[in-house]
Formats: sequence, C-alpha cells, structure tokens
Amino acid sequence: MNINGMQQYTVPILSFEMSPEEKARLNLEVDTINKQILAGGRKPKEELGKDDFLTLLVAQLTHQDPTSPLEDTQFVAQMAQFTSLEQLIAMNKSFEALNKVIGDSSAVNVVGKRVEVDQNGTPVSGTITAATRGDNPQVEINGKWYAWTDVKTVYADN
Repeated sequence: MNINGMQQYTVPILSFEMSPEEKARLNLEVDTINKQILAGGRKPKEELGKDDFLTLLVAQLTHQDPTSPLEDTQFVAQMAQFTSLEQLIAMNKSFEALNKVIGDSSAVNVVGKRVEVDQNGTPVSGTITAATRGDNPQVEINGKWYAWTDVKTVYADN
C-alpha cells in the first residue's frame, strides 16, 4: 500500500500462545516420555549429593547475569555449605563402619545367654552356644544357626 508516496507494509502479528491442538500433542509427548522413563526403572532421587550440589553451583555460575555477578559472600556461603556436606558424608561413612563393628561384637558378647528368636513368625528360645562375626553375624541356638537380626529378646544371666 502506498500512502503519501511512502510504501506501507503490514507486519503480521506473531502469536506465541499454543493452540489447543499443540498443547494436547505436547502433553501426549511428555506423558509418553514419562512412561518410558518409569518403565525403564529410573526413579527420581530423594536426596541430593555433593555431585548434584556442584552441578547446581556450576550451572548457577554459568548462567548468572554478567552485570550482576554472584556476590563474594554468597559464593563463600555456598562453598561452606559444600564443605559441610562433604564432612557430613564422611561422618556418615564413619558411623556406618562403627555400627558394623558394634553389631559384629554384640552377637559375640551374648554367647551363653538365653534368647528368643523369631523364626518366620514362630518364637524359638534357647541358649546361644556360638556366634559368628562378619557382614551377617549368626548365632547358634539348640544346634541350629540363626541370623543375629532374628534375635528378638536377650535375657540376663540367672
């Protein structure tokens, strides 16, 4: 169109809103992908570890606004949180090892004591005559071996 000697152009109006058909197709694709993920046995994490924390920190630093970078105090605080996380993980491993040692020795310390064992819902009682150590400690009662975790009650010496 030509007005006052100037060429006029009409600019088409772009719409960024999805049509109902596009929304339905997208929802179907998302549902299909989610079903494939669940069928493959992938389960979402319930806890974040140190690798996840570092990934988030790197992503934050990569995508920060260059005109307003992360302040020093924020960065130091995040690094302190990361250090605390590493220390907590190390403590957890130490506690697991300590728990294993205590569990191993507790089975050995009850040799000669009268106990009750739950064997598939049936209570069995007797005196422990022997015990093993290791990942799955066992106790011998009345000539039969039971897992230490099956012992429900330990009685004091008479």
